[in-house]
Amino acid sequence: MKIRLAAQLQLDSIVDGAGIRTVIWTQGCSHNCKGCHNPETHDFNGGYELDVEDIKKKIDELIGQDGITFSGGDPMFQPEACNEIAIYAKNKGLNIWCYTGFTYEKLIEMSKTKPIYKEFLNNIDVLIDGPFVLSKKSLDCIFRGSTNQRLIDPKKSLMTGNVELITKYDRKNKNEKKECIFI
Repeated sequence: MKIRLAAQLQLDSIVDGAGIRTVIWTQGCSHNCKGCHNPETHDFNGGYELDVEDIKKKIDELIGQDGITFSGGDPMFQPEACNEIAIYAKNKGLNIWCYTGFTYEKLIEMSKTKPIYKEFLNNIDVLIDGPFVLSKKSLDCIFRGSTNQRLIDPKKSLMTGNVELITKYDRKNKNEKKECIFI
């Protein structure tokens, strides 16, 4: 299976989720959010293709990384490939974060005709959902660009049927708390 990427895997990111992360920059996005910080990732024909097996090999070589972050572009335009990578990374002990311009509710709606969305959500530890909204841009939003975007626990949300927000994430214990602080 192939995945279209915008760039090489980025190692040692400390801004794309809690801890030290490897970012997979997917190519392709139709949200076209005004003020997007990665507009070069929007073209579905841009970037380059790479076999998912090659990404798995790179994951095998990772040292000192807490997790994988899918960003882009929008990873939800390539859910099959991203899900396969997420499953592999989780089996290696890495946690999974994913940024998408779709809302959680829209992804659930989309999963009714394309179940892979729900499968992928089940393999994500933290989902940052919603489009970037320039008028709601805030530097006070941890791991988000605008105040409309949410940090969601997708597994818990799928279990309860409600959007379950993450307000504190302890990367060592991988549990949530009630305060709006990340450690």
